Amino acid sequence: MKVSRIAALGVVAAATLWILSGHLLPRESAESSAAIRTNESDSKKPFRVGVAQTSVVPHSRKLVLSGHTEADRRVILTARTGGILSDLKVRRGSAVKAGDVIAILSDEARESQVAQARSLVVQRQTELDVKQRLIATGAAPKLDLVNLEAQLEAAKAAMATAAAELDRGVIRAPWAGVISDVTVEVGKAAFSMAGADIGTLVALDPMLAVVEVSERRLAGIKVGDMTEVRLITGETVHGKVRFVSKTASQTTRTYRIEIELPNADGAIPDGISAEVSIPLAPIAATSVARSALTFSSTGDLGVRIVDANGIVGFVAVNVIEDEQTVMWVGGVPDGARVIVQGQDFVREGQHVEAVPAGEYSASR
Repeated sequence: MKVSRIAALGVVAAATLWILSGHLLPRESAESSAAIRTNESDSKKPFRVGVAQTSVVPHSRKLVLSGHTEADRRVILTARTGGILSDLKVRRGSAVKAGDVIAILSDEARESQVAQARSLVVQRQTELDVKQRLIATGAAPKLDLVNLEAQLEAAKAAMATAAAELDRGVIRAPWAGVISDVTVEVGKAAFSMAGADIGTLVALDPMLAVVEVSERRLAGIKVGDMTEVRLITGETVHGKVRFVSKTASQTTRTYRIEIELPNADGAIPDGISAEVSIPLAPIAATSVARSALTFSSTGDLGVRIVDANGIVGFVAVNVIEDEQTVMWVGGVPDGARVIVQGQDFVREGQHVEAVPAGEYSASR
């Protein structure tokens, strides 16, 4: 019994030593040896990246801004005298020319006042003529001549005032445009008509495209610059910059830009959304694929390039214009080979095998 116990303990001890020997003294297997040889061979072969040859060229930039159309002029037509609105010549949407009659107020004896003033002028003129003949014959003193001349001038002034009051009863369009709103009806009365709104007149030719630009982009915009305006209706029109504000908005700190658009047929409505493209002065830039942009270890935006010795370098860039397919950037040396495939798997100073981007794709 004692012998069998000792034998069992010996077997357990031997098994334990055998298990421990596998952990403490590991032996190299055929698979691990092959993996080591593969890693050694891989470490000797440079990592392959796809590159694109770039060049610095003058790039014509475009500043794209969102805004809206706005009527060139807008005015609220008002009655300048009292009376009843007896005739309304327009309605919403009516096109008018300068001087066209918009509305007519009741006469309110204004014509009678003009006729009375005209009669007084004729009377004063006749009295002056008679007095001048008498003075010429010596039958009347010259002192009366000055008094009659003053009375004649006062009568003429009274007639002009009566005629102006008569003219106030007719509301006319100050310039050509379209009636956008009418706020009265025929028969609207009396004292309240003086100073009351008749309607709103807007001028649609030219039409304005209005945008706001930040202070950083203001320097490249000049009066007279030609622009392209795409309307939300799908129409594209061309115009020129008419006004560049020199004062920033108190709320947005942006500057108002007005683009004048021809609109003789009135096809462009007031108040619709518009996208304005303003060409800026050309600047030296490089075209790179959007995917080529990456960040350095310090967080700078740029691209990785490969020099003649196959060493990876990093070049910080500044974005000049973002297009749908490519990015125009500044800071890339002329003729540099920019890594466009595999740039996120290499680091600065690493030796790589650079191949054209097409060959890189084909080899994968």
